[in-house]
Order: sequence, then C-alpha cells, then structure tokens
Amino acid sequence: MNKRCYVLTLACPDRVGIVLAVSQFIASHKGWIVEAHHHADQQSGWFFMRDQILAESLPFDLQVFREKFEPIARSFEMSWQISDTEAKKRVVVLVSKEDHCLSDLLYRWRNREMDFEIPCVISNHDHLRRFVEFHGIPFHHLPVDPERPDEAFRAIERLYLEVRGECMVLARYMQILPSWMTEKYSGKIVNIHHSFLPSFSGARPYHQAFERGVKLIGATCHYVTADLDQGPIIDQDVMRVDHGDTVEEMMRLGRDAEKMVLARGVRYHLEDRVMIHRNKTVVFS
Repeated sequence: MNKRCYVLTLACPDRVGIVLAVSQFIASHKGWIVEAHHHADQQSGWFFMRDQILAESLPFDLQVFREKFEPIARSFEMSWQISDTEAKKRVVVLVSKEDHCLSDLLYRWRNREMDFEIPCVISNHDHLRRFVEFHGIPFHHLPVDPERPDEAFRAIERLYLEVRGECMVLARYMQILPSWMTEKYSGKIVNIHHSFLPSFSGARPYHQAFERGVKLIGATCHYVTADLDQGPIIDQDVMRVDHGDTVEEMMRLGRDAEKMVLARGVRYHLEDRVMIHRNKTVVFS
C-alpha cells in the first residue's frame, strides 16, 4: 500500500533559488521528498514544481505547513497549494447515452485502481440509471430543455455543491456547458473529446475524419472553457487507420482511445499532476 503523502504544487515567475528555498524548508523540518518534478518555461518565464512529501516525516499537519510555508511563497510570488493523498477527491460524473467512458471509470473506481469518490452521476437521459445504481451510486436524471437549458445547469450546480463535489468529469456528456459554469469552475471540469483536437471539433468528428480520409484518429482529454473544445489539453492519444476502415470501425477504435485518455487525464488531475498556465498545461506524469 502506498504511504500517505502531501503533494505540494506551485507556479511562479522563474528566478534563481526557488528549488533551493523549497527543498531547504522541507529538509529543515526533516521532510522526505519521495517524488520531485520541475519545469522552467523559457518562453513565458514561469517555473512549475511538484513535490511529493512523505507525511509521516513531517512534525506537523497541513495547516501548520501552510502557515510556515507562506512567507517563502510570498517572497517568490507563488501560486501554490498542498494536498493530502489520503483525502479522496469527490468526482461528479456527467454522462449522456454512451456508457464506455463511464463504465471504464466505474471499473477503475470499483477496483480502487483510481482512488476517488463518486457521490453521484448526472445524466440528461435516463438510459444508464440501472447500471449506475447497480454500483450503489446515486443517479440523477436532469434533462436539458433546448428552450431553457440554464435551468438544468443550475440544477446540476446545486447537486454538485450539495454533494461537495471537487471535480466534474464529462464522460461523453453531449451538452455544451454555459459560460458562467465553465468560468466559475475553471480548472475543475474535465472533458473527453472524441477527436484529436484541434482537428474535427464539434459534432460528428469521426464522420468528419472519414470524409477527409485521415490516417490517424484519436481522443483528447481537456479542461472545459467557454470556447468549445478549446480548453487546456491534459492528455491525448492516437490510433492508426486506413482507407479500408469504415466510420463504424473508426468509432470502435476511437472508443478505446477515449477510455484510456480520459482515465489518464482524470488520474493526472486527481493526483495534482496538472498545472494550468494560460491555455496550456504542464503535466508531471
């Protein structure tokens, strides 16, 4: 079993002495760094860092860590956070009719391959109720009225807050979220797009790809923003196809890619391995 750790992530303007200051602070309290990642973006002049610290090696809890570390963070103008690997993140899953991504996430959740909580699943269709409730997870059917879509999204937000959600995962949720929601929960809504973005965004991407005679298809996991399918990318993968593949065969292969890419993207997010800077990400995989 993996030992309990604290995960420190930070971003700040790049300069000499950042790694030294952070490492000296941790070492001065007998902290044991078991995993460390750094990245300096020369184009933007920003520095990104993720340290995983053995919790039992420190003489204090997270609250005291925050108080003691704050002067260092302030001196380097850091945007930072620290989390506890023992605290499972609460993921609200949104889905429409297709179940392959949801099924894969539930399999990984059930077998503790990914350690998180699913307080509920929300859908604009009722098709997957029995499947979800079989797993002992509450299912909420919230249809989206094309004439009054905001009512459904306000209801989704109420549920999300009620169950103390920390992240939304759109596991093939075929609705466009309103800009107020994507802005309010920026960096907390993860989507899987059935295409290798930025190519073939929007609806029917496999049909678009088939018409263009592509040789590669894929999937993209990204954060949701107000710009459709243009949010910061977390993970991508591709599969090779040729002229003999039908749209249906491309869709079957694409579903396999979607499951794997979404699982990786969600894992990276839950483990605090993704840092957003402007419209790009740094992913310490």
